[in-house]
Amino acid sequence: MLMFEDITKAYFRIRKYIKHLPLYYSNNFSERLEADIFFKLENLQRTGSFKIRGALNCILKHEDKCQNGVIAASAGNHAQGVAFSAKTLGIRAVIVMQEFTPMVKVNSTKDHGAEVILHGESFEDDYKHALQLSKEQKLFFVHPFDDSDVIAGQGSVAYEVLNENPDIDQIVVPVGGGGLISGVAEYVKGFDNNIKVIGVQAAEAAGMVSSLSEGRVVSLSTSATFAEGIAVKKVGELTLKHCQEHVDELVTVTEGEIAFGVLEYIERAKLVVEGAGAAPLAAVLAGKIDVKGKTTVLVVSGGNIDVTTINRVINRGMTTTGRFMTVSIILRDVPGALTSLSTVISKLQANIHEIVHVRNDMDIPVGLSRVNISLETRGYDHIEKIMETLSSLYDVKRLV
Repeated sequence: MLMFEDITKAYFRIRKYIKHLPLYYSNNFSERLEADIFFKLENLQRTGSFKIRGALNCILKHEDKCQNGVIAASAGNHAQGVAFSAKTLGIRAVIVMQEFTPMVKVNSTKDHGAEVILHGESFEDDYKHALQLSKEQKLFFVHPFDDSDVIAGQGSVAYEVLNENPDIDQIVVPVGGGGLISGVAEYVKGFDNNIKVIGVQAAEAAGMVSSLSEGRVVSLSTSATFAEGIAVKKVGELTLKHCQEHVDELVTVTEGEIAFGVLEYIERAKLVVEGAGAAPLAAVLAGKIDVKGKTTVLVVSGGNIDVTTINRVINRGMTTTGRFMTVSIILRDVPGALTSLSTVISKLQANIHEIVHVRNDMDIPVGLSRVNISLETRGYDHIEKIMETLSSLYDVKRLV
């Protein structure tokens, strides 16, 4: 099923519309991991994601079928990729999104000139409605991943990587529906079969892992991960076949590990990366992919993450690495009690991030109060010392 020539043609078809993003060598992570680590920064791509590649290739290849416009079902990066592509080519775009899609996503898609229709409560609802509108209005439907032309467009990522640096040992790719890794694997194996292709899924949305295990497309009951770009309940029939034939390995990462990956990109590489884009680094940092002594390319698939999510992710990432904790402490409800607690914490060299003082809890005896206090810490040893000291002085319970 090798699509080497199709992907090469896709690259030359879309190249004038996309940013060419050279590989970024990370000194920081290379030194830490005793490896050569490169990032393919698709978070800096137009619309903030690799998705523009597949959308562009599909629409350009079938431009004669797009006279009445194009339609897609998506609330994320695919929506913006299709909308941008259509606007660039002067074509009408209709995007079907769930009724409760955050307005920031709705407005971002509208900003690219698309008409947004809010419908249903799930992607499946959106997908069916989009197909119906496609037939009624003769709109060309662009699938987010299970389409050979979309897959060929996504594979242009690997074309750029290997034509810049053919001497790599492995490439690590986030996996949702499977469009990106299918295209990457197809090109990589056509270029050099010895290069490993490794996929990373969120443990809470590991549809491709389950499907490969059972040898058929498995529909998950939920895909509850904050890594929205890979939160897919059901992979494609086509993408499953590509992965069965050409993907060497697939691993999963937890929500905490993904959050740590996002935090590491911010702190170490000064890059804003969405959860899906951070999944490959998360897997490497968690020791789930061997990189020591190897040249590894991590595909940073996107950077579309909103500010409120970044705040939550940073806190989660700091908690995962022992740099943040929250405790509940019972104090005497007398003047100076909180000051004394603050003094103890100061001597422990922890930084107070937030304090919530609760006096009206019915479970607390009269004369006492509860303080929920969040602290910035220096690691697990520091947390252990803090808990040991506070427990010797107060009734304390660790919350996070």
